[in-house]
Amino acid sequence: MNTGKDIELAATIIKKGGVIAYPTETVYGIGALATDENAIKKVFEIKKRPLSQPLSIAVSSIDMLDSVARIECKDFIEKFLPGPVTVILKKRDVLPDILTSGSGYVGIRFPDHPVAIDLIRRTGPIVSTSANIHGEKDTVSADEITVDVDYILDGGRSKYSGPSTIVDLHEYRIVRKGVQYEEVRRYMYGCGCATEE
Repeated sequence: MNTGKDIELAATIIKKGGVIAYPTETVYGIGALATDENAIKKVFEIKKRPLSQPLSIAVSSIDMLDSVARIECKDFIEKFLPGPVTVILKKRDVLPDILTSGSGYVGIRFPDHPVAIDLIRRTGPIVSTSANIHGEKDTVSADEITVDVDYILDGGRSKYSGPSTIVDLHEYRIVRKGVQYEEVRRYMYGCGCATEE
């Protein structure tokens, strides 16, 4: 499988509708243009993920986040992003329904990883789903990746080696425990209005 550290090559592949694997501080992700329906379909196929299970996306700035979703709880976003937390927000129409399985909401990562941020700055918002077959173990280094992508962008071993904590900012609740869960929980419960699944 084609592996390397060429961010420009990875960005070019994405912009042409291809699919890559890329590093984040949590686990490696599968990346494709978040606005390209055909590329998104490829991600579902590569992961063997049911179309009924939505994909998250990744951005490289708060302005980019605002371009794809309606910002709520700005204080939370400013505290935890960039970082190992996925926030669920109401999506804007620029994102196709296939990405979110028809939902009006989308999960968004703003990774705290220089390679990921550099990549996304060059491409715009990309899909952010773990670089593995659906239901299998997350990958935390380039040499662990077995999914059939066009390029593996090697950014070293993931700092946290675990999935992000997912927070629904519309309903202000924690959806999944992951990296930095305790910090997120303390912050959210400080206001007395948070709930958990």
